[in-house]
Amino acid sequence: MTEQGSAPAVEKQQLQQALEHEGPEPVVADVFARLAIELHDADGLDETVDAVVRFALQAEACTYAGVVLSAPGGWEIGAVTDPVVTKIYTEQLDTGEGPLIVALTGGTTVHVDDVAAETRWPAWRDRLTSYGVGSVLHVPMWSGDRTLGVLSLYNGQPHAFDADDEAIAHILARHASVAVASARDGESMTAAVDARKLVGQAMGILMERFGLDEARAFEILKRYSQHTNTKLRDVAQQLIDTRKLPQ
Repeated sequence: MTEQGSAPAVEKQQLQQALEHEGPEPVVADVFARLAIELHDADGLDETVDAVVRFALQAEACTYAGVVLSAPGGWEIGAVTDPVVTKIYTEQLDTGEGPLIVALTGGTTVHVDDVAAETRWPAWRDRLTSYGVGSVLHVPMWSGDRTLGVLSLYNGQPHAFDADDEAIAHILARHASVAVASARDGESMTAAVDARKLVGQAMGILMERFGLDEARAFEILKRYSQHTNTKLRDVAQQLIDTRKLPQ
């Protein structure tokens, strides 16, 4: 992960004091506005999710934090604050079992108040106990009507997350969802622009070499893409690199 800046220096005690007097929602306008600014300034998806988990460490009662994101054909680890979270994530994604999987597939919040007393996932319970984890909170991140990912919070002590912590986690997840969706849209647009540039450059090579017009050059690239089952941009890149079309 690329390190970029630091999350807003927000202590949970400050948040709790505000919550006691105002409830969780008013905090959005003040404290979480700083997070929104940081997410807006983040350069790309990696930096966005890094900012989310760093903020979670300071805004929540958690020892570790992480984010899992949707990916083509499954899920991917977006960011973690400690290698142990990568282990916890990987074990559940590999086995398809655990509270993370429930949160990802069901789009529901999963709060394990006392890991040692958990009976639904005994293998998961034993592993997390050995890692020194006592409490877990998974909060879904939504984009429209689909689950974009899950924000995960871990604490070394049982009963670490109360109702206020969960409310803060939901606010953070909402901010993260918007930022991640925006970052992905931006990266998709950049990739599309890059692909068009590559195709245009490859078309130029064909037009110059064989005296073709734009339509004919594009049809040749398209035909090679279909016949070789290769993405159009990859065919274009190969032509640019080698001055030859795929065999």
